[in-house]
Amino acid sequence: MHFQVDDKSVFAATGGRQFESGQPAVVMLHGAGMDHIVWALPARSLAHRGRSVLAIDLPGHGRSEGPALPSIAMMASWVIRLLDAARIQQASLVGHSMGSLISLEAAAQAPARIRRVALLGVAARMPVHPDLLKAAAEDQPHAADLIASWAHGPAGHFGGNPAPGVWRMGGAQRLLNQTEPGVMASDLVACDAYDTAASAARVKCPSLLLLGALDRMTPAAKAKVLATALPDCRTMVIPGAGHMMMSETPDAVIDALLDFI
Repeated sequence: MHFQVDDKSVFAATGGRQFESGQPAVVMLHGAGMDHIVWALPARSLAHRGRSVLAIDLPGHGRSEGPALPSIAMMASWVIRLLDAARIQQASLVGHSMGSLISLEAAAQAPARIRRVALLGVAARMPVHPDLLKAAAEDQPHAADLIASWAHGPAGHFGGNPAPGVWRMGGAQRLLNQTEPGVMASDLVACDAYDTAASAARVKCPSLLLLGALDRMTPAAKAKVLATALPDCRTMVIPGAGHMMMSETPDAVIDALLDFI
């Protein structure tokens, strides 16, 4: 479905069920250079269990009009305006990677509007390697290769998907290569610049940190400072999962989200 935010068209997937504003709302926010497709399985599971789901394409991503927003704070403010456009008084936010930072910042900016935040693949800081920043700034296809490689654990590199013929890394590369020029670089710079310290102290709602035991992009140990700073936080580390846990260990992610939200 489509919304208008700041006079721009925004696309949101609804998990295969009609969005109903009267049901508890869950807004799902993707990572850098990606779009709503990363939430295909979790969105469907939540939507078929009494939640109204919006898996959003952020500005300039997927089917949403651009331009991409240059900072985490601006993206978080945009999410609050999206809630207004969708006539949602309160929502739970589920964010992955860059989306987790946006979710955290939105909960800090508008604590009365956010019921819960689930932060997947998150760390207190998310510095981006200079080589990756350079490749993204130059719109090199190599940037997508680097992200896909670093984001997947052994299951993504060597197979093991229960669905025959599904290649996780190839799918991620394809998705990242569809990103419009400049969007990837903008996202990565925003992640590199953001510090969770100030926002974590202002979050009032319960939070879940969902971490991959084999995550090389946001190692689980790097989330300890954030977990301590959040007032009502639980942490779960998924064995065998890398950064792209939604595709690598979908059952564990879905179970954790259903339990938390």
